[in-house]
Amino acid sequence: MADDANPPTVAKLNPPVFYTAAGIIVAFILFAVVAPELAGQTFGQAQSWVIDTFGWFYLLAMGVYLIFALYLAMSRHGRIRLGPDHSEPEYSYASWFAMLFAAGMGIGIMYYGVAEPVTHYMSPPNGEGSNPAAAKEAMEITFFHWGLHPWGVYAVVALALAYFSFRHGLPLRLSSALYPLIGKRIHGPIGYAVDIFAVFGTMFGLATSLGLGVMQISSGLNFLFGFPDTLVSQIILIAAITAAATCSVSLGLDGGVKRLSEMNLWLVFILLLFVIVMGPTLFSFQSLAQNVGSYFSGVVDRTFNIYAYLGNEDTNDWLGNWTLFYWGWWIAWSPFVGMFVARVSRGRRIREFVMGVLFVPTGFNFIWMTFFGDGAIHMIATEGLSQLSDAVEESSSIALFEFLNLLPLSVVTSTIAVLLVATFFVTSADSGSLVMDLLTSKDGDESPVLQRVFWAVSAGVSAVALLMAGGLEALQAASLLAALPFSIILMVICYGLLKALKVEAVKQDSLQHLMNTPGNVSRVAAGNTPGRTDYWQTRLQTLVTSPRHQQVSTFLHETVEVAMKEIGEEFKKQSLDIKITDEDDRCYLRVDHGEENDFVYGVRIRRYAAPSFAMSGMRSKGHSKDNNDYRAEVFLREGGQKYNIMGYSKQQVIGDILDQYEKHLHFLHIMR
Repeated sequence: MADDANPPTVAKLNPPVFYTAAGIIVAFILFAVVAPELAGQTFGQAQSWVIDTFGWFYLLAMGVYLIFALYLAMSRHGRIRLGPDHSEPEYSYASWFAMLFAAGMGIGIMYYGVAEPVTHYMSPPNGEGSNPAAAKEAMEITFFHWGLHPWGVYAVVALALAYFSFRHGLPLRLSSALYPLIGKRIHGPIGYAVDIFAVFGTMFGLATSLGLGVMQISSGLNFLFGFPDTLVSQIILIAAITAAATCSVSLGLDGGVKRLSEMNLWLVFILLLFVIVMGPTLFSFQSLAQNVGSYFSGVVDRTFNIYAYLGNEDTNDWLGNWTLFYWGWWIAWSPFVGMFVARVSRGRRIREFVMGVLFVPTGFNFIWMTFFGDGAIHMIATEGLSQLSDAVEESSSIALFEFLNLLPLSVVTSTIAVLLVATFFVTSADSGSLVMDLLTSKDGDESPVLQRVFWAVSAGVSAVALLMAGGLEALQAASLLAALPFSIILMVICYGLLKALKVEAVKQDSLQHLMNTPGNVSRVAAGNTPGRTDYWQTRLQTLVTSPRHQQVSTFLHETVEVAMKEIGEEFKKQSLDIKITDEDDRCYLRVDHGEENDFVYGVRIRRYAAPSFAMSGMRSKGHSKDNNDYRAEVFLREGGQKYNIMGYSKQQVIGDILDQYEKHLHFLHIMR
């Protein structure tokens, strides 16, 4: 059993995954750079084929992912922790939500917050534009694209990663989610293939976001300062911001990503608050309530609506350029966001995790899209500011700045917007680099700095290649193509996760009738200490006093360890392989069951604040200055069981081990 206090080991390269994924990505980059026109044409044809052939599958898959995540939250599986039973969340809610937001949607809402609603208002998929009905539909469509669906796919990937890694000790890689289906073969060609597809999807989902981000930064600098908005300037910007991302990567998760994410969140709230106050405030609040209601009343129909009966080529083009592009982007982006979310969500329960991941970012997206998007529509429809619609029609990347230009302090707010996109660029790049490190590392741990720098640079170069091969169209095509194989893999991952959770539910049922203090303890005491009548007095004294650390340490090594060695000898006589681990503050007994789950029984010293009823007359003498209570708590394979065996005799400890072992055998019997 690993020691939580030990520092992480340096990750080793996983050659089959690293070199294959890197080779594919380099080949793609060379193709786009050497023959950009041919690459653009090829991407366009491939995109059309994917939309015509698999568009229905993307819609179906995204619906399944969302339904599956909600089912897990509402079912009994929602009580399970993403980690051992005794684990606690590593980050506060504020830091957690900040990192979720910055990693998942930052660049997207900045780029499309104004552009998408205005575009749908002017040119809806059906019917006439520039009227009240078109305005309502525009916001319904925008909410649909930025609502629960993207976070549903992120939640599924993150749940699978966090569950198998933090609760079962498997590497933090996508292939680990297939363990219930293929077992140890996740460390072979099948597992490698899954991780390669995950790296490929992550790279081009990341490149899409970076490409959109740099296009908007370039447009913003051109709008504010007259800098040229050309492909060359965009490449220079990518190089500069990638360099900043590389510095952030070298600082690691807590040093770089966390601080930038929290700064982003403050800047976002400042900009949002400004627009709420200075924009059409009352109209926006009214439309927010209506937009939310329209979203939830129509979300099921839109989820599976592929416009099959219209047979309209324009509608199919609209579907491919908007809904299917988004779905492909979210799926390709999901290995990155999912793994990043998993990495920062250790210790949370599945229900808490799903509710937080689905509804908190979605709620913020709805507020943002309403005050920016509906605010822009109000300016066009009510105030007659047609220059805003003209700017959106010319270029989506300039839409946000044109909108802010119609409000006071436009130079200040536009500068904040450019800074926000740039920092979102950095957080996306360094978070994505950390994720690809984990995917290509042999043990799934955080990789050396040089390897992270390689992936950060590769993401920037990939974004440049896509811009050279056709700009926005190439970005859309790359997302759709990268998402296709991974969307199928995600279906298998859902099945593997559900199968593993059902196994865990069976084990919980088999252990449910156990009391925290097993009944055999008293029977063992009575049966092995003839004539002893003071057992209950000794037990009461243990309950109401607060033992010192040295007392518990002595008990651990002189009673628990001796009991484990004694029962271990009996296990060996039954031809079972056992291993006893003894450290300063813990002892563990492991019984090897071959292909089936091993039995693990451990005792750790845990420190708590002493209970208020442990008054001076009840405390151990000579330790009045120590206000801590030390316990000898039992830990099983699933984590801490939260009961204390301090004061047990050797025979009582043996009885407790046998109780737990009996229940483990019962679980194995049920699973056969």
